[in-house]
Amino acid sequence: MKKYGLIGKKLSHSFSKDYFSKKFMDLGLTDHSYDLFPLESIGQIEELIKANPELQGFNITIPYKEEIIPYLDSMEENAKEIGAFNVVKIKNNKLIGYNSDFFGFKSSLENWYKPTKNNKALVLGTGGASKAVAAALSALNIEFKYVSRDNQKASLTYKNFVDTPELILEYPLIINTTPLGMAPNTESMPELPYKHLTSDHFLYDLVYNPTETKFLSLGKVQNCQVKNGLEMLHLQAEKSWEIWNS
Repeated sequence: MKKYGLIGKKLSHSFSKDYFSKKFMDLGLTDHSYDLFPLESIGQIEELIKANPELQGFNITIPYKEEIIPYLDSMEENAKEIGAFNVVKIKNNKLIGYNSDFFGFKSSLENWYKPTKNNKALVLGTGGASKAVAAALSALNIEFKYVSRDNQKASLTYKNFVDTPELILEYPLIINTTPLGMAPNTESMPELPYKHLTSDHFLYDLVYNPTETKFLSLGKVQNCQVKNGLEMLHLQAEKSWEIWNS
């Protein structure tokens, strides 16, 4: 039996188990399984691996994409530069860290967003997912700024947009990397001046459950182009599978 899975704090929102279970069934891999492993703290990872000797690798979601680092034996170079990991491959009892979010987001964005003359973006949030998004934007030569509640972590805060709402006109691409709006907390959203958004804005939400978050629905009211994270999920999942089998 070959086992794979997903670690994170709250996993009831995840589509990964269904995605990989269907994939294994389609490929006729009856000796493969994919399970959800909710962990109250990242320190439980060692116990999890001991209890599951057939584990070949796992995905990582909020809030452990950076907290996993001390438990890795080695890191793929690109992922090391990003500083966040959402895929681990277990080989010879060693944990090797990778980042498939970078590939998933970059490919998904290229499929959808056509840069304008004002090629600037806002990255909402400063967690592990934001690092892969930032690396992808840099690779695509898109200038960006982080937005956070904490001005120690980002060059802009949400308060900047409360004080100067027209500031949002300078950034046609806005990417939400926070869990705001994710089920079951579907009424939550980043604090932005939504009424100042225009049809020139592109809103991308890494959240995929629900398929349309409050962030995206308020953007649609302003005639923005909107996209959720489902395609990114599929792309990064396929990249994970490629990594585990390399």
